[in-house]
Amino acid sequence: MPETAPTVDPRRWKALIFIALAQLMVVLDATIVNIALPHAQDALDISESNKQWVITAYALAFGSLLLFGGRIADLWGRKQTFVIGLAGFAAASALGGAAANETMLLGARALQGVFGALLAPAALSLLAVMFTEPGERAKAFGIFGAIAGGGGAVGLILGGVLTQYMNWRWTFFVNIPFAVVAAVGAVLVIREPAESRNSSKLDIPGVILATTGLVALVYGFTRAESDGWSDGGTIGMFIASAVLLAAFVAVESRVKAPLLPLRVVTERNRAGAYLSLGLAIIGMFGLFLFLTYYMQIVKEYSPVKTGLAFLPMIIGMVIGSTQIGTRLMVRVAPRKLMGPGFLVAAVGMLMLTQIDLDSSYPALILPAFLLLGLGMGTAFMPAMSLATHGVQPQDAGVASAMVNTSQQVGGAIGTALLNTIAASATTEYAKSHAAEATTNPSLGLQSMVHGYSVAIWWAVAILVLSAIIALVFVNTGRPGTGTTVAGSGDGESQDVPIPVMAH
Repeated sequence: MPETAPTVDPRRWKALIFIALAQLMVVLDATIVNIALPHAQDALDISESNKQWVITAYALAFGSLLLFGGRIADLWGRKQTFVIGLAGFAAASALGGAAANETMLLGARALQGVFGALLAPAALSLLAVMFTEPGERAKAFGIFGAIAGGGGAVGLILGGVLTQYMNWRWTFFVNIPFAVVAAVGAVLVIREPAESRNSSKLDIPGVILATTGLVALVYGFTRAESDGWSDGGTIGMFIASAVLLAAFVAVESRVKAPLLPLRVVTERNRAGAYLSLGLAIIGMFGLFLFLTYYMQIVKEYSPVKTGLAFLPMIIGMVIGSTQIGTRLMVRVAPRKLMGPGFLVAAVGMLMLTQIDLDSSYPALILPAFLLLGLGMGTAFMPAMSLATHGVQPQDAGVASAMVNTSQQVGGAIGTALLNTIAASATTEYAKSHAAEATTNPSLGLQSMVHGYSVAIWWAVAILVLSAIIALVFVNTGRPGTGTTVAGSGDGESQDVPIPVMAH
């Protein structure tokens, strides 16, 4: 074997179990609290205007600190960062479960986000440096991709079961056994390749600019949802975000050891992966929220039944990523999976624009969920793998953090953006049908469903855009063919790639 090829870790498959478990915990935490929220709101007397902060506090802390977390993993070591992240996440979950008031609950959610930001990039970059052979890497990322995509829906099921049969507090306590098992397993079986460490200093100005810029961006979308797009505070947040993120790019292009080396995002394949994935998540996360409300309020499903209704989507995702994605990933170029995958998901989403008060679950929602799951699962897997394609091992953590950042920021933006669209469409519909109010007792529900349908049309357009970006930007060849990437941005030639896809 040549010197440059890292030795293969015999315990890598066992390590994957614990890495996947940690990823599942982080992803399902983005949605598990959704179903429990009304109960927590009653118990702790949380005001209507503050209830969204239970969701947003997590997304804000997580999304804005991910790049920092990814760089910490590169500098301190991924295994160590992974274990610290798990311990902190478990402690924050215990705090949330024991919350005596609103402040304690919101603080716990923010802390979960902080430790999740350490944990998630460490998990993905451990995979990137442990699985180096294309076939094995495809399988490992297939499993990881299925969990990353399906975890949100698993959270809805688990949230429903725990809320209905136990107590909303268990949506927090359930993380503790996950974290303990993953941490013990990590300590025993994960061995990180020593040569993948990064010995440079931490870029403090970069950390401050990236964190404040992303906080301003996510907070801007959150304010738009509550105060409207034309509100001075909302516009101010978007301007602040643009200025801070532009300053971040300027600093990163000049400092010796940047937080985010620009070569990580200027390579067209990775840029295409981050962008298409972020957009697809915008479409998906808004949908989770609408359909949770649709099933509980319009269809009057119980929390458990609502969660179980999402099961076909998870099954579709698992099949899409572990069967279709993994089998084809070593045979075809990534864009031939990503483009069609996002389009299949868009067809599923298109079916859901037809929902009304008496839509049939088996005839309409079930096939739509299966298509969404299959499409997203097939597209997620190569996108996740491409995200760390050809990066230097020392940059694997920060490249992984970019995938998570695009997912988390996409999720927060999706929820706020599509909710705002749905709310204004609902109001318009109710106004234009005001004359029927006395004769039509279900006008309120009809208005709400109309709002969801309008927002889902936007989600269709966003998924089609994801497919176009994947087909246009991603031009790397089939793994193992040695195909060079044409016009892939400056600064790539000096990279020493992990033997990933084009080796």
